[in-house]
Amino acid sequence: MGKGTKAIYNLHITGHELLPPPDDVKAEFNLEGNALKTVKEGHRAVKGVLDRSESRLIVVVGPCSIHNPEEALEYARRLKPLADELSNELLILMRVYFEKPRTSVGWEGLIYDPYLDGSHRIDHGIRIGRKLMLDIAEIGLPIAIEALDLISPQYLQDLVSWTAIGARTTESPTHRKLASGISSAIGFKNNVDGDVMVAINAIRSASANHSFISVTGEGRVAVFRTEGNPHCHVILRGGKSPNFDAESVARCEGELRKAGHDENIMIDCSHGNSQKNHEKQIEVLNSVADQLAAGNQSIVGVMLESNLEEGNQPIPDDLEEIRPGVSITDACISWETTEAVLRDFADKVRESLQSRSA
Repeated sequence: MGKGTKAIYNLHITGHELLPPPDDVKAEFNLEGNALKTVKEGHRAVKGVLDRSESRLIVVVGPCSIHNPEEALEYARRLKPLADELSNELLILMRVYFEKPRTSVGWEGLIYDPYLDGSHRIDHGIRIGRKLMLDIAEIGLPIAIEALDLISPQYLQDLVSWTAIGARTTESPTHRKLASGISSAIGFKNNVDGDVMVAINAIRSASANHSFISVTGEGRVAVFRTEGNPHCHVILRGGKSPNFDAESVARCEGELRKAGHDENIMIDCSHGNSQKNHEKQIEVLNSVADQLAAGNQSIVGVMLESNLEEGNQPIPDDLEEIRPGVSITDACISWETTEAVLRDFADKVRESLQSRSA
């Protein structure tokens, strides 16, 4: 670097720390045995639903974001028996979200700030996150994540059976390129205003071949080339107003048809569809059951935000005061409510799914 360059180079960078190469972290927390079997089966089953060789509905359920690995593992241990019990109707994946997009500022997720104290020990967050994902997969639960960072998938994506691209990043060209190379099925959310065409355009882009810059398993910068991801779908998450109703779903079906894409739609019961009221997720779920009973063929799954305990809480100054099992981001329904509503939902959709299969 020339002497004059120092006056204009990295003016606002205060320092940096090297991360281990992705392959080193994967070797430290190796995917094998039952965990590998879980991921493979998760891939097959999710893609089977989208290809219509599976008649079940995908259910992505779990905490809005995970901040306590021990509590997340307890949630997984409770969810697994329920997933087995309802497996004829529902393909249940655990929501294991480590990254939180922020409109302004706030806690960014377990990977970026695992100790909730602003220390941003990302090197620890990646290892903590991968270890937790391995433990959940070992239990036998397939994993769903949101892909937010463009590098972290190199550390974690081999453990994932379904991936979301969020409302704030669906319009991002770099995330569309990333999605084109991700191995799992991908759901694109409509944007925060409710524009569904943004998600449909994202499907078009992610289905095509791309080239983009990332890092290899050895940690070297490289150009990656993709063939496109054939398992993309829309997630209706609401916007300025909810869009889970039959009319909104029908409009989305029409736009997908016009664009030449499969009519595969997932309903996010939270966010704009619940109008930020976690209890209203149940109303959305009931509407989905009614739409299936009326003959809907396009809805392939739902999303629910659920935790051990109901509600949410701010991060206190004294971390010892954090209430166990309660979300520190969006409010969630409790485990007891989750168990009841998913059993009820499976009962309500059973006959509809049998008719769909026939």
